[in-house]
Amino acid sequence: MASEYLSGLGRRWGHVRTVGRLADELSAAGRISADVAAAAWLHDVGYAEELSASGLHALDGARFLLMEGAPSAVVGLVARHTGATFEAEERGLEQQLAAMPDADPVDLETLTLLDLVTAPDGSMTDPETRIEEILSRYPVSSPVHRAVRRSRGELLASAGRARERLGLADEWPASAVERVVEP
Repeated sequence: MASEYLSGLGRRWGHVRTVGRLADELSAAGRISADVAAAAWLHDVGYAEELSASGLHALDGARFLLMEGAPSAVVGLVARHTGATFEAEERGLEQQLAAMPDADPVDLETLTLLDLVTAPDGSMTDPETRIEEILSRYPVSSPVHRAVRRSRGELLASAGRARERLGLADEWPASAVERVVEP
């Protein structure tokens, strides 16, 4: 499904593939649930042109997945990934996002970590650098910029807690690059 909707989106597809592959690796090692792995592959599906409706890709993706009958745990993770609640507030979409299934907080932190260690082109990065990249890509007036600026501390803390809980080294995922990213 991710390939069907995102493979034509260039860098976005590179990002999603790496996030998904990192999740698959952690899932195969028994470190994360299948729901997190599925959400990793689908977290940005709302960027697909034919699915984009509200301007909030997390909400648009979750709505689509709900209609497709995806597990509620996956829908909730996609709906709320990487600070989406802050962006929903910026866009006046709090009620629509609240109508989506809840996400397990531990799983949500794991998905946030996976998203924040993967640059837009699928290369490895660290959460701080990734947040800086997002802020630099959007103008200060953008709801995305405002939301990421507001959620920055929580996003970094979330990623840190997930890394610690999973027992991942500080250099992860750079140590996994050869196994995850295609040459």
